[in-house]
Amino acid sequence: MGRVGFRRHFNRQLALACLLIAMSTMNYGFDNSGFNTSMAMDSFQKQFGDLNPKTGKHRLPPVWLSLFNSLPFIGFGFGVLVGSLISARFALFSAAVCVSSSTREQIMAGRILNYVYIGMELSVIPVFQSEIIPAPVRGMAVGSYQFSLLFGGLIVNSVCRGASTVSTNAAWRIPMGLFFVIPSTVMAGIWFVPESPRWLLTNDRTEEAYAALKLLRAGTLNGSEIEAEFEVLKAGLRLDPEQGKFIELFQGINRKRTAIVVGKNFFQQATGQAFASTYGALFVKDLGTVNAFNFTLILAACNLSMVAVGLFLNDRLGRRPLLFIGGTLQGGAILAMGALGTQITTYGTKTGIVALLVIFAASFVFAWAQICYVVTTEVPALRLRDMSQRTASIVNVATSFLVNFSVPYLLYTPYAALGSKVGFIFGGIIVCALIFTFFCVPECKGKSLEQVDRMFQEGIPLRHFGRHTYLQRKLRGRSEIVMVILE
Repeated sequence: MGRVGFRRHFNRQLALACLLIAMSTMNYGFDNSGFNTSMAMDSFQKQFGDLNPKTGKHRLPPVWLSLFNSLPFIGFGFGVLVGSLISARFALFSAAVCVSSSTREQIMAGRILNYVYIGMELSVIPVFQSEIIPAPVRGMAVGSYQFSLLFGGLIVNSVCRGASTVSTNAAWRIPMGLFFVIPSTVMAGIWFVPESPRWLLTNDRTEEAYAALKLLRAGTLNGSEIEAEFEVLKAGLRLDPEQGKFIELFQGINRKRTAIVVGKNFFQQATGQAFASTYGALFVKDLGTVNAFNFTLILAACNLSMVAVGLFLNDRLGRRPLLFIGGTLQGGAILAMGALGTQITTYGTKTGIVALLVIFAASFVFAWAQICYVVTTEVPALRLRDMSQRTASIVNVATSFLVNFSVPYLLYTPYAALGSKVGFIFGGIIVCALIFTFFCVPECKGKSLEQVDRMFQEGIPLRHFGRHTYLQRKLRGRSEIVMVILE
């Protein structure tokens, strides 16, 4: 297997575009980790929780935990449907609402508004990245969405750890103040990022499309190579000259493609990542073993390291092997955690549960977290990509809502009170996810979006995508594309 040379595919313009996109994604990490870690702070629970007369401590009731972490996905879904550049303005307004909050209703409204911004990002960024990034490094670049999210989480968790010793409301207002930083930077820099050449071609702006492609490839390809890539883009557009209609997602071969992206997005969230990312700090605090804020730092560092390894291997090993490795580790950890929950509660078993929770979360970000976005942008038909992305995102959001809404009722009294035994539920779902991957997820490593589209059209079995590729050859002065099977 040849070495993937990442540097030679990025010129300054493409690198700056990817950097700005990564910064925008960091705001998701700021909100997700910042709010979830802040919920474990004593000052946050005093401000927004209820006083327990038996313990004399304030605590967030499961009902409000559920609402705090599920209702924001309403804003997320709205953002997915209306994704646009005005998203940064939503983020600035929502940051002001969150920082100034004094009631449960106000801070929940602020989170819903911020998730409008995050939803707009999710509807635009993975598709945009997949269209401007060269095929040999597309998996790494699109998967960097998750890396940026986790890097933002590491930053805000570090701030939360420092602020956790503050006894006033400044403890949770300080990390939420970071919500102002990224949107302001994005609003200033977005105007310097070129538009997607594919999008410009679909809107009959051919000259602008060629100029944008030159900006993104100058210095990495010569003039004839840029011309050749532009001809491939135009050829793909000739095959699908118009943006498709929503109903086409469920017709013919597109039905299979839609099922793949919908299934991937469903299993990404249904396998229980919210248990660790959203409720991890509170869960560990209740166990009483390690400092919950030290735990979030350890978790963030492990997650960032594992997603970096996954990104490095994505375009080397391929999508399917990583999904199997990550899913197996993830399932093993969560099932083992559930088994420990059936034992007599000791300091040792509780420490083991914390360790397995870290392994579970790190295994998730290693593969399923980032590859979901890659597969979602690779599989759809070219002219249905935007609609397919939005449909998959809505499924992702709906599943996230259900999981985040359900977990407090599964964990705590007076409801199911399963504690770590919730691992048996998520472990069973992970087994189903691995079966889905084996039969339904194609290997698209190293293939252009046009090649993936052609393989679906030609009816190549999904499990055999990795064995097929296309080569360009000249015959009697004419250039043609031929398919070969790799042994």
